[in-house]
Amino acid sequence: MAEGLASMGVEAVLLEHMSDRVNRAEWRCALQPLLPAATVTEDYPLYKAKMRKFFQSFARLPLSPSFPLENPAAMDDYSLIVVGSDEVWNLRHPWYGGYPVFYGDGLRCRRIVSYAATFGSLASSARLEGWAEKLRKFSHISVRDLHSERIIRETLGLEPELVLDPCLQFPLTMKASRDDGEAASYIAVYGHSFPTWFQDTVRRWAGDRDYPLVSIGYRNDWADEQWIDAGPEDFASFISEAKAVVTNFFHGCVFSLVNEKPFACVFSDYRSNKIRDLTRLVRAEHHVLTEDTTLSNLDVILGNPLPPGISQRISSLRDTSNAYLSHALQ
Repeated sequence: MAEGLASMGVEAVLLEHMSDRVNRAEWRCALQPLLPAATVTEDYPLYKAKMRKFFQSFARLPLSPSFPLENPAAMDDYSLIVVGSDEVWNLRHPWYGGYPVFYGDGLRCRRIVSYAATFGSLASSARLEGWAEKLRKFSHISVRDLHSERIIRETLGLEPELVLDPCLQFPLTMKASRDDGEAASYIAVYGHSFPTWFQDTVRRWAGDRDYPLVSIGYRNDWADEQWIDAGPEDFASFISEAKAVVTNFFHGCVFSLVNEKPFACVFSDYRSNKIRDLTRLVRAEHHVLTEDTTLSNLDVILGNPLPPGISQRISSLRDTSNAYLSHALQ
């Protein structure tokens, strides 16, 4: 998001909020991402190496002076703060849920706007009692999914703008550099805790075509190879060079779309809202697999380029998102 704003001529920094409680929660998740399944002993060094690569990437970001997440009064003053994207309004988020700063409380600025914010897995607007009214101090509100759009409409009586996630909105910023040669022959696997039927269907399809399944970032024993210690730049390049992508993560779908890669996804309990609405938004609903998906269906999905209608829809949404940002930043 910060790089995208910079490409629009805006001087932007990421607000570097710090919290020991959040850090502990993130580190536990990074080392034990498959809970309730335990991390196998030999994977701990790989997850630690992955964390170090992320810390190195963080250090290169345009960061503000740090301040306590619980005490935004310690932050510098800004003329405008953009809240978002991602699950900034998800009160059920395992470590960020319930922090008033994401609803605008205590921010030291003249104006607050949101960009591509989402309530994530928060199921109902009824859970927002005492929180929704805080959003009225925002001068402009945009969300990235239909679920969040509905919650804003029901609680505030407003029509928020529906915009693209920054990774889709600013593709030249996110796209990894690569050779112009033909795509590699592996299938990228991104995510974890896939249902057994999904694993079996994907393995049969890939095996019939001699495509190795390579899992990045997490252990998936049903894949042929594991690349657990990949960093963020590794990930971007890996997806850009894959033959196709299978995922149950929102950004697995997003990076597939950025790189115009065939992809197949499946819902998980925590991410169902995000993936469902993203695929609806860009008219890629048929890329969501169900237990009824056959191998011939999967071959149509993964064995062919993305339909041109998806790229056309994304292009249209980029225009809408640019118009929103141009107006909100004034």
